[in-house]
Amino acid sequence: MPNIPIALQMYTVRDVAETDFIAALRQVAEIGYTGVELAGTFGLSAGELKAALDDLGLKVAGSHIGLDMLEEDLASVIEYNQLIGNPYIVVPAVPGDRRRTLDDWRRLAELLNRIGREVKQAGMQFCYHNHAFEFETFDGKCALDWLYELTDPDLVKAEIDVYWVQYAGQDPVTYLRKYADRLVLVHLKDMEPGDERFFAEVGEGVIEWPPIFEASEAAHVQWYVVEQDRCRRPSMESARISLQNLRGMVSNL
Repeated sequence: MPNIPIALQMYTVRDVAETDFIAALRQVAEIGYTGVELAGTFGLSAGELKAALDDLGLKVAGSHIGLDMLEEDLASVIEYNQLIGNPYIVVPAVPGDRRRTLDDWRRLAELLNRIGREVKQAGMQFCYHNHAFEFETFDGKCALDWLYELTDPDLVKAEIDVYWVQYAGQDPVTYLRKYADRLVLVHLKDMEPGDERFFAEVGEGVIEWPPIFEASEAAHVQWYVVEQDRCRRPSMESARISLQNLRGMVSNL
């Protein structure tokens, strides 16, 4: 994992952030993360957030912003993220009513290209984050492959979430390699054994990490982003365990 910094997706610790966002950022910095990927800014102005991040020595690895906000007020989104020094604006998911048919995915690809062009012109990059639903097939090809085929690789980059690829019954490494030319962020999350396939701290589950790290390094990924959608432990404890385990894996690569 050399040379690839590790951020925490703040959705992991949203219970803490909702109470006191800056205190949550402080705890993340104390745990030892280099950066954060945002999932909301909890009413802070760009100046307030930038000051807090600078004070804590945290970099912004990206920000998840809903498709509705990107459509409705992209100019404000771009301005805010420029001010906080965020290089990557990421669409985190697609509403169910916008992904039912291949034509829906075609329309989505056109929209993502338009958003991506404006984001790139503003000096940032636009990314797409996958779940498992993108592996539904249309005309013999899964939606994720259609999406990346129909979008410009210079305008729509990839944030591959390895948990959701595996959840869909696919090999995460295959997809990291397949889209290496547009891969900039990788979501690291693990999976408990058993039928429930519940989320686990990185290194505590069944996902095989060394080939994921190797493929990510070969693709010159800019950030690893730890995310755990739900935690059985207190969320900050889960975040700490994931980082501790990641650091312990370095010597095994």
